[in-house]
Amino acid sequence: MRSIRRSRAMAHRGGRFMWACARHFRRGRHSIARAFARAMALAAGVAGGAAVAGAADAPPARVVSMNVCTDQLLLLVADRAQIAALSPLATNREMSALAARAEGLAQTTGGAEDIYLRTPDLVLADVWSDPGTLAMLARLGVRVERFSPGVSVPDIRAKITRMGEVLGQDARAAAVLADFDARLAAIARPAQAPSAAVYGAGGYGYGPKTLEGQMLALAGFENLVSGPGLDWGGRLDLEALVLAAPDLVIAGAPGASRAEEMLAHPALAGMRVERALRDARWVCAAPAMLGAVADLAAFGRRIEAEKAMATQ
Repeated sequence: MRSIRRSRAMAHRGGRFMWACARHFRRGRHSIARAFARAMALAAGVAGGAAVAGAADAPPARVVSMNVCTDQLLLLVADRAQIAALSPLATNREMSALAARAEGLAQTTGGAEDIYLRTPDLVLADVWSDPGTLAMLARLGVRVERFSPGVSVPDIRAKITRMGEVLGQDARAAAVLADFDARLAAIARPAQAPSAAVYGAGGYGYGPKTLEGQMLALAGFENLVSGPGLDWGGRLDLEALVLAAPDLVIAGAPGASRAEEMLAHPALAGMRVERALRDARWVCAAPAMLGAVADLAAFGRRIEAEKAMATQ
């Protein structure tokens, strides 16, 4: 009987979803525009950190995450029983620093129907989440909390705190935050900042306001890609890279063939180019990134020691 009731409930939700889809598209282009506007209004409201609806309710019991970065915060702050599903990339070890922790948990396809049929009482999204999916979930009355991709330390601390608030896990979030602060304070940086550049696809260099730039700064490096107009980075020609001669060049994400080809150029033969430093910990502005920052800082101390020996 229990399984029959469950099947009926799922059929009801499926029927409601199909009705909403039909209504959505039957109304035509104006309906789509209104749904998009509604989703954007919802996102603007939650981006400020205030979710009035549901704030006084019991903690959510079935949470779905649509994004690999919200996955990581959810895995750190939630009770495992609260997690109804994670994003499609949750167990991808090249993209998620907490892939091992995500093993055994359900993963959504990311589509509105799949998410809705999982009966969530909370969906976690970010600014890159598909607006059509968010519009449909909003039409179906699903509560969505949208997180910013902010990459600074204050941004990360705010996201941890807010995750605790929306999950009803304030104490757990406070513990995660305390651990984050302690690990950050424990990073031993080089005394004299070595210079570095993170070099990505198409010869793109990452500026100070990117996650890569923030990680360089936290590790005690001077970012070669900085200055007017370069807050978010820009193209770094091979000639400019050679002339600048940074202490370290960090290769971009694996598979960026054009960047790999440029970094193999004979002109860079005498330069320290590292291809193994970047991993899944570089993907999200989340506590896991501190492990990569600590590794990078240790690399900087090694460069500093080598320079000291060379001058003796």
